[in-house]
Amino acid sequence: MSKATEATGSDEPAAEPAGPESPVGQESSSARSTPGPAPAALRRYLRRFGTRRTALADARAGIVLGVESIPDGLAAGVLAGVNPVFGLYGYLFGTLGGALSTGSVFMSVQATGAMSVMIADVPTVTGAADQGAAVATLAVLAGVVMLGLGLARLGSLVRFIPTAVLVGFINAVAVNIVLGQLANLTGYAGEGENRIARTIDTFLHASSMHLPSLVIGAITVALILLLERTPLGALSMVVAVVAGSALALVPWFGEAPVVGDLTAVPGSLPSPVLPDLTLALELAVPAVSLALVGLVQGAAISSAIPNPDGRYPDASADFRGQGIANLASGVFQGMPVGGSMSATSIVRAAGARSALANLIAGVVMILGILTLGGLIAEVAMPALAGLLILVGVRTFKPRDLVMVWRTGPIQASVVAVTFVLTLIVPLQYAVLVGVGLAVVLHVARQSNRVVIKRWEYDGASPHPVETTPPRVLTPGEIVVLVPYGSLFFAAAPVFAGQLPEIPDRCEGAVVVLRMRGTDELGSTFIRVVTDYAERLRRAGGALILVGLGERVLNQLDATRAADAIGRDRLFAATPRIGDSIDAGLAAARALTERGARAEPDDAR
Repeated sequence: MSKATEATGSDEPAAEPAGPESPVGQESSSARSTPGPAPAALRRYLRRFGTRRTALADARAGIVLGVESIPDGLAAGVLAGVNPVFGLYGYLFGTLGGALSTGSVFMSVQATGAMSVMIADVPTVTGAADQGAAVATLAVLAGVVMLGLGLARLGSLVRFIPTAVLVGFINAVAVNIVLGQLANLTGYAGEGENRIARTIDTFLHASSMHLPSLVIGAITVALILLLERTPLGALSMVVAVVAGSALALVPWFGEAPVVGDLTAVPGSLPSPVLPDLTLALELAVPAVSLALVGLVQGAAISSAIPNPDGRYPDASADFRGQGIANLASGVFQGMPVGGSMSATSIVRAAGARSALANLIAGVVMILGILTLGGLIAEVAMPALAGLLILVGVRTFKPRDLVMVWRTGPIQASVVAVTFVLTLIVPLQYAVLVGVGLAVVLHVARQSNRVVIKRWEYDGASPHPVETTPPRVLTPGEIVVLVPYGSLFFAAAPVFAGQLPEIPDRCEGAVVVLRMRGTDELGSTFIRVVTDYAERLRRAGGALILVGLGERVLNQLDATRAADAIGRDRLFAATPRIGDSIDAGLAAARALTERGARAEPDDAR
């Protein structure tokens, strides 16, 4: 927020001081004309790029992120098993698209490690004859999913992905990152159906490993660990990768593979391409999984890093921004991207004050591609592998695994299944299976947590005493029941099993069911309630519902359950706590005193 905005206490900028062309006291034409909503919206949008006073700090931060992103982008492509320049293009256009469109001012949108490993498990992409078109199609599809969720304002969707799934997935991804780079590090490509089998095969053939590649990777890791303690900070990985690649020029290291061995590195920006719609069906599931993982990682940024005005960004706006960034990345042959916590942390630690820092980072990457194409081709693959292995090791969080494991058997089951599946099956399916398992187990747990208590009024206090409901109703008895827990369809049988049994005859018995706080009832639950009311009526008793919300009343009316129970036995909730239950108890006492029964069968 600018000082002018703070002074006026408004979202609109303060009035400009009078100049020579607009003297104080003289109404100018610009003052007479009221700006429309478009200019005001434009001014609000432009504030995300800071002011002249913040431009220098943003430039420094943007240069740091831009330089760091060049080797990091290449590494993302290597990790994904695609042409490394596709990773760099994803970093470039994801960063630019995110800077222009996310709700979070500071969010850096780039290809994350988790998303890169997921792409490596999509053979339609990695094995495509035209890999650029396949990568573009996957990024565009993921962008469409993200943009659609953002336009539908479903930013809260991420809270339905359990922590146990995320912890199991991210930690297994960390293991996959390490295992997936052993071939580039050792120079030996292990054989097997999955990464674990290929890793075992690699170590069984240790004598076939390429020693120069191992040395380059080890030196790169050592340099990163050493230099990151110096003022270089985030740039330490750039220096380490450059130094490790320089070793490949030494005769003994000359056989170490470089990026140029895999592909020709262009010295120009990519041309736009159209997605291959014939691949849309095959890539639908991977695109949805990538979108979910990217959005969850982005939501961690939205909830942790406020904008410069102190407000936390709208998660739905970040969904839309990441969707737009993916569309831009896909059109220019970039990998799918999402909110990157590591890149966001780097740019903020470097002093970013606005979204201008990410724009400058994109410009730096453009200059790097245009001027350093030949040098990029000489980057040693073992150096990139060492960088990625270090990233994987640091991504692994055993403490998080232990915490989730100790939370309970359901969480332990979910984290274990997700972790194992992520190691042995394609990641896009592991994510969906983990989420599905968590939902099923959560529903099962919640359905068994419904508890019914009885409220008894003993006259000693206006407040009820909470006790256990009676097992069987007795004639003339008034029983006030209060359910606790979610009353959705799976919980209905558990709820029904806790209701008092109805004997053949129980004249004057009334059950008062308090429903305050229940916003909606499912058809299964409505059927349980109406069946119980009908059995009570046949036995000479009655059911009264109190504390009903407007939506529940409408549901009872639409399903004709109100007629089955009796409209005079339904009491709406009121703002004053207790009014509805008092009215219900008065009606219950009247029924008991008269020995009233529900209408006989022939009166219906």
